[in-house]
Amino acid sequence: MFGGARRLAVGWCLAEASAFAAPAWKTPTQLKLGELQVLELREEDPSKPPPPRPTLEDRLGPLRLRFTEPLQDGRGWRFQVQALEPGLAVIPALDLGNGQRSQELRLWVPRSIPFGGPWVGFGGGNDDRLPAIPFPWAWASLLLLPPLALLVWSLRRWRQGSARRRLRRSIQVFHRHWPPPDRERETLDAAHGLGRDLLASRFGEAARAWGPADFQARQLGPWEQWVESLDAARFGRVEPTFPPLEPLVAALETDDERGRS
Repeated sequence: MFGGARRLAVGWCLAEASAFAAPAWKTPTQLKLGELQVLELREEDPSKPPPPRPTLEDRLGPLRLRFTEPLQDGRGWRFQVQALEPGLAVIPALDLGNGQRSQELRLWVPRSIPFGGPWVGFGGGNDDRLPAIPFPWAWASLLLLPPLALLVWSLRRWRQGSARRRLRRSIQVFHRHWPPPDRERETLDAAHGLGRDLLASRFGEAARAWGPADFQARQLGPWEQWVESLDAARFGRVEPTFPPLEPLVAALETDDERGRS
């Protein structure tokens, strides 16, 4: 019984010594998914011969083997590998052909990788970095051209019609005060001021100072009678009479058509 236990202990010690004497791996702590990285198998004991080249084809365990070359000092081998799937990559012990076997190698391949990388299909998770996609201001500005064109057209139409709208408002205000209901001085002055506002909205500010000769020169007969009737009413005369509203407005419209022609 004790002899069997002794033999078992001796075998275990020999196995440990053999593993301790095996060439050592020199690797990074983790492998990056999809990237080429280098693993080294080195014989650290200078009294021992370097390990022969392992018999490998295109894989080193679950890793894709890209090429194998000796180290510069000739004490081992350099393997360029590529991890094509995430998780724990277990490289079994390699038979070196001289009675030695390398140690088993376990390397972790993280699952999460930068977003947009060539191997993002294997990644995913909370650690992904979203791509910095700038807002396409140049293309978006093209969408503003139709509403801007419509806005410019609307502003031009509004400005072109502003004079006509101002004329219509002046006619409406003038219509409520003409002819004057009485011949009081305040009533006549108010009617005169509203009439001048109407003329200014149609002919410009210079029309506020026009007299009978100016109206006659512009063939505005009703307005010539208008200014003369107001002057006469201020002095208590009844002639000439106040002209009706319709001829006054018609004279403005007639002059407008004559100016456009």
